[in-house]
Amino acid sequence: MSRPLPWEQIAVPAIDYNVRLAGKDMPVPVFWGKDARGQWLTIVELAGDHSTEFNREPLTVHGIGIDLRAGEKAGTQRLVLTLQQQINGDLFLGLCETLLTALVPVTDSAVALGVALAHLRRWKAFWSGRRAGLLTAEEVRGLFAELSFLVDLYRNRMPHRDAVAAWCGADRTQQDFIFRDTAVEIKSLSGRERNAVRISSEDQLETLSSRLFLAVFRLSGLPEARDARSLNALVSLIEQELDDADAIEDFLRKLSTAGYAPLQDYDAPAFVVSQARTFAVQDDFPRLVRSALPDGIARLSYDLELESIEKFECSSDVIFEVRCGTVG
Repeated sequence: MSRPLPWEQIAVPAIDYNVRLAGKDMPVPVFWGKDARGQWLTIVELAGDHSTEFNREPLTVHGIGIDLRAGEKAGTQRLVLTLQQQINGDLFLGLCETLLTALVPVTDSAVALGVALAHLRRWKAFWSGRRAGLLTAEEVRGLFAELSFLVDLYRNRMPHRDAVAAWCGADRTQQDFIFRDTAVEIKSLSGRERNAVRISSEDQLETLSSRLFLAVFRLSGLPEARDARSLNALVSLIEQELDDADAIEDFLRKLSTAGYAPLQDYDAPAFVVSQARTFAVQDDFPRLVRSALPDGIARLSYDLELESIEKFECSSDVIFEVRCGTVG
């Protein structure tokens, strides 16, 4: 676990649960807790009876118990979230912190329950299939670059559902985007890096599609810039802009598969795409591919210098010269 967790400082009670306040001066109180079995809890204290709303659409999230219980005071109830495996404590804390932040301005218990249930529905997509641990700095930049390309797809190139379906990077396919007869591999560079990108396998620059492109995004850490965004902010922007429920569900699933969850760790750094370049991978484009390797050589990676492929540079519009239709 990467940081101290609030539940570690709470003693195991003989019965019921012990609690400590999670946030000061909140109109709707939230507590960290531990029950008699030693399980870790997050508790939202609600005034009134909210059983009807809670039971209207029963919600289950793998790895988290969700229960509405009577409060200690008359006329109160408690929404109790129970972590079922402590190995997921860092993720549980991150998700609970986002809930805590969302509840700070809420003064009405009914609204607080609605906010909590909405967060739980969102967590459901991130909780299932997520790998352990945080994304590395390199992985954060790579995912940010892929999502930047996705934004261009659904804003300017194709329907939202088709754009999300075209994103394959999270599913660990050969290229990051595949649609119709075209494949696109996305790479990121930090503002400080030299002009070379890392090709991580012999499959990344070889495709069964008719056309293959390499798109390189240079990301500069400029937190004060007006259009700078963190990974969390970019994910939120895409969620807000997607206009298709199936596309949103597919998007959240792919984010989870990529190892992302909406944790405060990804509130920084903030990036600006300072340069975007596109290269057509064709003819004598310098690359190492599986089909041309001698027997016995596998799992290779190498650096590709951008100055060596300048003659292959093209407008990003070339990628979409064939009219985009249903993604295949």
